[in-house]
Amino acid sequence: MTSAAKIALVTGGSRGLGRNTALALARAGIDVVITYNSQQDSALEVVLDIEALGGRAAAIQLNTADIPSFPRFAETLQSKLDAIWSRDRIDFLINNAGIGAHAPIETTTEDTFDQLMAVHLKGVFFLTQTLLPVIADGGRIVNVSTGLTRFSLPGYAAYAMMKGGIEVFTRYLAKELGPRGIAVNTVAPGAIETDFGGGVVRDNATVNKMIAGQTALGRVGLPDDIGPVIASLLTSGTGWINAQRIEASGGMFL
Repeated sequence: MTSAAKIALVTGGSRGLGRNTALALARAGIDVVITYNSQQDSALEVVLDIEALGGRAAAIQLNTADIPSFPRFAETLQSKLDAIWSRDRIDFLINNAGIGAHAPIETTTEDTFDQLMAVHLKGVFFLTQTLLPVIADGGRIVNVSTGLTRFSLPGYAAYAMMKGGIEVFTRYLAKELGPRGIAVNTVAPGAIETDFGGGVVRDNATVNKMIAGQTALGRVGLPDDIGPVIASLLTSGTGWINAQRIEASGGMFL
């Protein structure tokens, strides 16, 4: 039997915002395929959590910086879709996977810059390109950016540059995929309490207090503040939102 459920692919879904997004989608009745780089056990736990919510899910290993592996990943994805859902297409793509880096411009190394570019910019471009035939017409894409493309904090220049490129990429995707009825948007989280970047926002009380004091709603963001925002862009009633940057930061640095 062919599944009637919508299916989303969430990159970097084994932890943090990716995990939260996958679970938010499951609560909205959307089945989920997540990718993980090295944390297979955590990814399988997310699959079990989704199944406990009544949904169907799968986890596939993917290094989003390894562009030559993308065609093989697409083949594996289609095999999973056929085996679990009797489908050959996904409905939604969420480009979430990422790494953190913090260094002033004067000490940022070429290696760090290249790693950030491979994961956050080049990898997103070419993974999306690879998966375009696998995304159903009328589907949607959400690219995860950062509040740091609007406001500037020392040490994040290289990271924010890559995310700025993703925001431009979002608009071009929306333009070129419009004939297929595919809407594309960016969600830009503010500072969130996760282990991203070594967990500095979550674990450094001074940083946490500073950010809370610069946020209109008076606290630092939590994963639960972001996953449902992404999920909302994939549910009914938001299909006319297209090519937009939606910041979910609680009102940082207004």
